[in-house]
This record gives sequence, structure tokens and C-alpha cells, in this order.
Amino acid sequence: MAGPLEGLKILDFTTLLPGPYATMTLADLGADVLSVVSGSRPDLAAVTPPFITGTALSVASAYLGRGKKSITLNLKDSRAVQVVNRLLEEYDILLEQFRPGVMAKFGLGFSQIQEKYPSLIYCSLTGYGQTGPLKDKAGHDINYLSLAGLMSYAGRKDGGPVPMPMQIADVASGSNSTIIAILAAVIHRQKTGQGQHLDISMTDGVFAFNALAAAVYMAAGEIPEREGFILNGGSLYDFYETADHQYMSFGGLEPQFFSAFCQAIGRPDLIAGWIMPPDLSRVKEEIRTVIRGKTRAQWESIFDKVEACVEPVVSLPEAINSALARERGWTVDVTLPDGAAVRQPACPFKFSATPPAYGNTGVTAGTHNRKVFLDLGYSEEEIDEFQKTGLFS
Repeated sequence: MAGPLEGLKILDFTTLLPGPYATMTLADLGADVLSVVSGSRPDLAAVTPPFITGTALSVASAYLGRGKKSITLNLKDSRAVQVVNRLLEEYDILLEQFRPGVMAKFGLGFSQIQEKYPSLIYCSLTGYGQTGPLKDKAGHDINYLSLAGLMSYAGRKDGGPVPMPMQIADVASGSNSTIIAILAAVIHRQKTGQGQHLDISMTDGVFAFNALAAAVYMAAGEIPEREGFILNGGSLYDFYETADHQYMSFGGLEPQFFSAFCQAIGRPDLIAGWIMPPDLSRVKEEIRTVIRGKTRAQWESIFDKVEACVEPVVSLPEAINSALARERGWTVDVTLPDGAAVRQPACPFKFSATPPAYGNTGVTAGTHNRKVFLDLGYSEEEIDEFQKTGLFS
């Protein structure tokens, strides 16, 4: 069964994580994605261990390249512009992740090809955007989080910010903003026939994640601080260590859940103070002492019978092998090029009529060079000449 995005054709000039994650998701949903990478400067994700046993394929590229075709192309070669123009006769969405101006140097900037392809959706994904004082500056996830203000109130008062366990700016901001923007532009094009340039900045997206904290500051002047408000440790909504050095999470914001929590831990006297008691430090330490009195398994047994928004902090293996993961389809077995299978995180979206469809895992760069060029109308002799003269390097 075809996915909901069947018919969308995406030319993908991205590497590392943000762009490839976005196009992998779009491929899972049925889009036809062709990845275009350098043959002489490999994607870091492709050369970073670990590798799939018995293959030259990295785990990262097997995952991020899922469902895509791959060609190599030397964009500094003048012939590459002609090739890309042929591709754009078929592929009506282009995603690139270079610094601003790089595609223009290759003769492939939006303004250079817009007139020829007026319905083209051209998405540029960068750290700081196409304009502004930082547009040409290098950066990574941790930098985008820092400059967006988010890390100023993340972490503990006595310890400061800590590195996040996943790439919030890269994936939650960059990848997801790219997906949303492209699909919104597709809807606009369906109504008008008009393409456009999408300028996606990972830092812009992270700033938007400040959400209520930023809205409160701009409207009321309240500066968020570490452990300073209800959701960042400034209340009883928090993590608590157990006797076996595991952790339980407590999120019972509503009075009924808080009341059930207090009853379950044998402290009904705390109910009147709600989740933000005036003597927060004292009450929190008393709750920590109580939770440290039992193991994680013992608390799980207690709270399995109580609706109090209390859950254990589980390891990744526990999460992957949980009943919830099985029921909700968190993982999927995807076919490798040699016919074997590897387990990967699945697409999280559920459709009643057009479920995600998984092609093969990612492949080594350039696997589809010959097939794609033949489909574009090049002869075997021309392709051999390209190979000899460096167009694929």
C-alpha cells in the first residue's frame, strides 16, 4: 500500500543528521527521495562506527538512508549543474543543508533556478538561517540551544546546564520544522501551482520551543531560572531516586493526581500544599527520603494500582522491549541490501488508510549512480566517461 506522500519527489543534498532524518521520515511516508552526496568527501554519518556486521554500511547511514536512492556527484564540476537540471525535471522538491550561498556558487541557488522551475519547493536548512549576523558561522546542536536561551533555565541551580541526551535542535527543531514547512508548501502549491524558498533555521526553531517561558517573560517580565518554575524542578514535578539507585518520575500536576500520589507514599498530610508548597525545599527532601526507602520495582508495583502520573525512568533496552513498544510499533525490521534485516526505530505516525511503508535500509553512497543516470537518458558510454573523469567524485 502506498504511503500518504506517494508522488512527492525530493532531491536531498543533506548530510549528518537534521536533513537526512527529515527526508527519511518523508520517505517512510511514501515520498521518492534521491540522496545526492559527494563521492570524495563522505558524510560523517557514513564513516562513523559502529557498522552493520559483515558490511561497510554504518548503522547511522543504514538508518538515516532508509527508503532512499543514493548517487554521488561532484557539484564543483560544471557538468553537475546540467545533471541537477535534468533531475529537477522530475524532482519538484529540493532540500539542501549547506551554508548560505554555497548552492549559488554551484549555480544551483534558488534565484538561479526559480524561473525555470516555478513550482519548485526549495528548502534550505541551516543552523542560523539565510540572513542575520550568524548566517555564515559554524555551529552544532549545543550552540543553537545555548543561543536560543533555552539552556539558561535548563538543569539544576547548583550544577548548571547539562548536555541533552538527544539532538533537540537538529531533530526536534531542524528535521521536524523542515518536514512541516515542506508539507505546508506542498499544500500551497496544490492550490496555486507556485513553488517557493523555505528558510529553516535550527536556532529559530529552538527559540520557539521556549514557548510559555518566553511568552511569560515578554508579557510579564518574569525571567525563567533553573528550578524556578513548575516544570523545570521548581515544584514537586521531578525525578526521585529509589533505594536501588534507579529513578521514578512524578508528573501529577492536577490536584486529583497529586492527592493520589501523597496517599500512595503515605504522606496524606502533604495534599493541602499541592505540587508547589510554600516550603518546597523541605517537602521535596522529605519526599526524596520516602522514595529512597523502596526499590524501583516496589514503587512500580504500588503505582501500577494508582493513577498519579508516576512512571519509572527506564533504560533504552527496557523501552525497546516493553509491552508499550510492541503494541505501538516503536521498532521495525528493515531489509539490508544483502537481504538480511536490521531492527530500527519506526516511523511514529499511525494512519488508518495509508500506513508508513519501509523500503530497504540506507545504502552506500553512489549505489544508484548508473540506474539514475540511465533513467535520465544518459548512455552507458557517457556514464563510464563520467566515472573516469570525476563527475561522481
